[in-house]
Amino acid sequence: MQIERPNAITQNTIWSELLKYFFPILLGTFFQQLYNMVDAAIVGYFVGDVGLAAVGGTSMSIINLFLGFFVGIGSGATVVVAQHYGAKDPEGTSRAVHTVVALSLAAGATLTVVGTLLSRQMLVGIMNTPEEVLGPSTLFLRVYFLGIESVLMFNIGSGILRAVGDSFRPLIYLAIGSAINIGMDFLLVVGLRLGVMGAALATLTAQTCAAALLIIRLMRVKDCYRLHVKKIGFDREVLKDAFRIGLPSGFQSTMYGISNLLIQSGVNTFGEQIMAAWAAYGKIDSMFWMIINAFGISVTTFVSQNFGARKMDRVKKSVRTAYLMAMGSALMLSAVVSAFAGPFLSIFTPDQNVVRIGASLIREITPLYFTYVSIEILSGALRGMGESLIPMIMTVVGICVLRLVWLYAVFPHFGTMESLVFGYPVTWAATSLMFIIYYLRGGWLKRRMLAAGMSA
Repeated sequence: MQIERPNAITQNTIWSELLKYFFPILLGTFFQQLYNMVDAAIVGYFVGDVGLAAVGGTSMSIINLFLGFFVGIGSGATVVVAQHYGAKDPEGTSRAVHTVVALSLAAGATLTVVGTLLSRQMLVGIMNTPEEVLGPSTLFLRVYFLGIESVLMFNIGSGILRAVGDSFRPLIYLAIGSAINIGMDFLLVVGLRLGVMGAALATLTAQTCAAALLIIRLMRVKDCYRLHVKKIGFDREVLKDAFRIGLPSGFQSTMYGISNLLIQSGVNTFGEQIMAAWAAYGKIDSMFWMIINAFGISVTTFVSQNFGARKMDRVKKSVRTAYLMAMGSALMLSAVVSAFAGPFLSIFTPDQNVVRIGASLIREITPLYFTYVSIEILSGALRGMGESLIPMIMTVVGICVLRLVWLYAVFPHFGTMESLVFGYPVTWAATSLMFIIYYLRGGWLKRRMLAAGMSA
């Protein structure tokens, strides 16, 4: 089976192709965040602050912890897909695709068992979840983990399509999933008054439908990345490369998740209203993360394919272009969110005290979004060329360890919510500095080129 169409990522003008690739990812992530926001808004208005706290920060921190590890490993596998596809290696591409899917199936089965059995214990033992929020949070988590396979399959399937340059179809499937989720939210939460259970079931239904559409697409495509059920299994060489690239990413994401869990645990000590404000702020904050994540995915794919095609000039230009675009977007979003903090937060709660607290958090953190850009773009570029261990170490030290130092050494001296969350921009800036130095002076490029059989 041959790769049939010309590869725009390795041939056409970089900035225009990057934008064509970036915007579907951004819009797709927007639709993904949209149904999370709708969940939060409907629950906040029709269930109250306890429901908002349950489906917001506390539950999602645990979900993101587990998802991050397995999605990180999957991202390593999709880098392998992109490199084979960029090198015009149909057999290698096919082996990588079927290994990725096998990984997703195994990970989903594991998460379903662990998540459903240990939801309450994690909320109590790790999160210090208040008693009034514990019941709804446990319910939401258990329902979510029952459908976690769909979440992983959608993420992995989207990763495969994006690895070969198709960022449009994941957008379409996410848009359909969002529409289903919103409709189910109104039916189950507003109409049938199922509360947190309704929000969880709406999300589960939407994710399952989106995943099914994506898998059907992979099984019908006329190209070397077509999915054949009988071929799903583990290829030793692909698995080795996937774990070499993906395990550091998964571990890095886990450390991110653990540090965020500890921050959330600190937030929980301030009571129900601040928990609700933090959950509402998180929905606003997600706008930045969906933009920066879209740039990160874009630069990883562009670097992976051009590295596989041995076009190092395009690799370097892709990084520069994505960096400038991401920095401009961060600065623009910071200004907009800070200016309209109150109206944005009012979408999620009618409680004006919660809005006031959330607006204070927004104005403290969002002007410093730009300090994170270097981490996302440069780590994405390094990962695209197979360099993931050192970026993982830098991230763990700069973000996770330093965040814990802040939590246990700096925060207790002030004891305020503002001093707790200011640890975020401090750690972003420190880690960005390390990435810039390593990218410019680390000698990694010569090492990766030699490993790939290229002259440095």
